[in-house]
Amino acid sequence: MTKASILRECKKRGVRFMRLQFTDIHGANKNVEVPASQFEKALDGKIMFDGSSIEGFTRIEESDMLLHPDLDTFMVFPWSGDDGTRIGRLVCDVKRPDGSDFGGDPRTCLRRVCARAARKGYSLNVGPEVEFFLFERNEDGSPSVRTHDVGAYFDLAPVDKGEACRRDIVDSLEAMGFEVEAAHHEVAHGQHEIDFKYAEAVHTADNVTTFRFIVRKIANNYGLHATFMPKPIFGQNGNGMHCHQSLFKGSRNIFYDAKAEHQLSKVALQYIAGILRHAKGFVAITNPIVNSYKRLVPGYEAPINVAWSEKNRSPMVRIPASRGIGTRCEVRLPDPACNPYLAFTAMLAAGLDGIEQKMDPGPPVDRNVFTMSKREKRRLKIDDLPATLGEALDALEKDKVIMEALGNHLSEAYLTGKRKVWNDFLAAVHPWELDRYLAYY
Repeated sequence: MTKASILRECKKRGVRFMRLQFTDIHGANKNVEVPASQFEKALDGKIMFDGSSIEGFTRIEESDMLLHPDLDTFMVFPWSGDDGTRIGRLVCDVKRPDGSDFGGDPRTCLRRVCARAARKGYSLNVGPEVEFFLFERNEDGSPSVRTHDVGAYFDLAPVDKGEACRRDIVDSLEAMGFEVEAAHHEVAHGQHEIDFKYAEAVHTADNVTTFRFIVRKIANNYGLHATFMPKPIFGQNGNGMHCHQSLFKGSRNIFYDAKAEHQLSKVALQYIAGILRHAKGFVAITNPIVNSYKRLVPGYEAPINVAWSEKNRSPMVRIPASRGIGTRCEVRLPDPACNPYLAFTAMLAAGLDGIEQKMDPGPPVDRNVFTMSKREKRRLKIDDLPATLGEALDALEKDKVIMEALGNHLSEAYLTGKRKVWNDFLAAVHPWELDRYLAYY
């Protein structure tokens, strides 16, 4: 896209407002909306905003920030206002007033690590499987945890009452250029998954942020609340965001080697080894909230063991059966509460370190890790992931590779913000404690 082609398209489609979109350090969508009279200024990257108002960005004495749009991300939302007004969208990088990169911008962070991979001739493709719940709302409009159905994996209507909402979500995604590959009911009541085609890492991260916005918007139209919270219901499966990853050189998938064992190249094995080596360090990024660790418990299909397998779904990394251009590793650890820009940054940095250090992932684990004893796991050198956000933050701070990939600004702001959340959680009195102890003691 060019400035001229975007202006023509806006005029042709009656676009009256443009959302200049970016994310804060935690992955929450933010935007500055401008009217048509400011489109040229916006496309030239001259729209400023107050960065001190965004968590993890800047102090009040250095608050001016510029929004620099990526013109290739231009889209028009598929709905309009009552008066027919259409709204466009551009994803932006955050810049300093002099036009230099801002170290606290998550998208810029991912682009920086992707550029490092590109210098080696590599391009990372990511295909996420994003899960979410659809819950009913209370009479006052606030979200509840009442599920709107009792459907299970791949169920159909009338058991799957989210079918109509899910189809509207797919229609909206396709209208915005997504190639949706599958949509279905997931394991838990009220839980759903929509998969869209893989793309280069930055493009995919843009898509994840757009996806979450679209899902919430359409769910709200149906009077439902969509949540990407990892574990909203005790006793039910949680929301994951399995990330299928592969490295390409041009149009060639360099994870594939027809003559190698499992048809996986040395680069693929080294990348997997890097993911395993740094998993404990990056889990605070891919699984970023207190509730994330309620999902990472035995018995609910979520990975809690640092291991890989060719077919087995119990380890953290799985190799799907497809080969050739479809050769990839599926990292089953992340959840959809993460900031996708930072999550992809951390995993790519881990994989690149594995390649640079020529790491060996060891043999694949083809047995069910969930049923192994601690002694068996020790014998096979299968490590456990951190059990809490606090443990994960400690591991992140010790992992120099992940910390360097984030950069000084982001790593410091991320650790400070997350440690405050963890300390608040530790100090709070929770309903479970009252139910357990109030009458007894």
